[in-house]
Amino acid sequence: MANRKANSTIQEFPLIRGLARQFARHAPGLIKGIGDDAAVVEPTSQTWWHITTDLLAEGIHFDFKSASPQSIGYRAGMANLSDLAAMGAVPRYMVVSLAIPKTLNSSHIVKIYSGLMDACHHDRVALIGGDTSASKTGLFLNITLIGTTPTQQALFRHGAHVGDLIYVTGTLGDSLAGLRLVLPVHRGRRSIRRRIPLSSAHQRFLIDRHFHPTARVAEGQWLNQQQLASAAIDVSDGLSGDLRHLCEASRVGAEIEIESLPISPACQAYGHAAGTSPVQLALTGGEDYELLFTAAPSARSMIEHQARTRGYHVTCIGTIRPKRFGIQMSSGGKTQPLPVTSYEHFH
Repeated sequence: MANRKANSTIQEFPLIRGLARQFARHAPGLIKGIGDDAAVVEPTSQTWWHITTDLLAEGIHFDFKSASPQSIGYRAGMANLSDLAAMGAVPRYMVVSLAIPKTLNSSHIVKIYSGLMDACHHDRVALIGGDTSASKTGLFLNITLIGTTPTQQALFRHGAHVGDLIYVTGTLGDSLAGLRLVLPVHRGRRSIRRRIPLSSAHQRFLIDRHFHPTARVAEGQWLNQQQLASAAIDVSDGLSGDLRHLCEASRVGAEIEIESLPISPACQAYGHAAGTSPVQLALTGGEDYELLFTAAPSARSMIEHQARTRGYHVTCIGTIRPKRFGIQMSSGGKTQPLPVTSYEHFH
C-alpha cells in the first residue's frame, strides 16, 4: 500500500516533463501531443469519434489504505476502456488531469501513471495531454479517452428489440466480493481485515478481479465488427442498474433468469463463507466491467460458436420483453421485479 508521508516538494513542470518522457508516445493520426497548448489529431472522414471521461475522487472511488497507487491507475484506465468497449470502439488517445494533495509525492504520481499505462498498453493507447493542479483535500483523477469506429457502425444502448436475447461476458460479482475482502472493519479506533473462511486461491482471484479488472475491448470490437449485437452497455454500476439503463434507452422490458447468471466458483465460495447471496453479489456488484449486450435469437448459434473459437466467455441470461412487462427476474418458475441494487452517486 502507499506510504503517504506529507511531501510538498512536487514541482509541476518538471513532473509534467518527466511524465511525458516516460509515458507519451507517437500514434497514428497524432500531429502534436504533449508539449503545446493543445494536442492535434488528424481524423479521417470515414471515422466516428467516441469520447468518454471519468472523474475519480479519493474516498469515493478509491482509498490508499486498501489500494496501491498502481492499482488505482490501472482500475481508472480499465473503467474508461470499458466505456469504449461497450461502443465497440478502438481506443486511440488519452488525456489525464490530476489534482494532487500534499500527502503525495512525485513517486506516487509516477506509479499511478504506470498503472494507468499498463492498463492501456495492450490497446496501444497514446497519452496526448492533460493537466495538474494542487488539491486541498484528496487526490482527484480525471481521464478522457478517445476511440474510433467506422462511420455508421457502433454499439448503442438504444438498439434492443422485443424478443432479443440478453448476454453478459465473463462472470459477475467478483469485484464486489474482492472489495469486501480488502475493506477494513472498524471496531472502535481500530481497523481490522475481515476474517472469511475462504481458500487463499479464491481470495487472490477475487482481490485481483477487484484491483485488476479486464475491460472487454476485444469482445466489444468483435460484436460491433461482426454486427452481432443490437445494443450494449458495460457493467460498471451493477447488472440490475445497467440493465435498466439499456432498457430505458431501448424502451423495452427484460426478464433475467437467475439460474443463468455467470458466477465464478470463487464468488460462490465467498458468498457461502460470508453468509451472503452470490446472486445478490452478481446483481449488485459494479466494476466487473463486463459487457451486457442483446442480440437477435437468429444470431445465437453464430455468437456462441464464434465466442468459443475466439476464447470469449459469453452467457445468455435472459430475454428482452415489451416495456409493459417491466424488468423482472425469474427463478423456479416464479417471476418478481428485479430490485434496483446498483451503486448510485448522491443516493
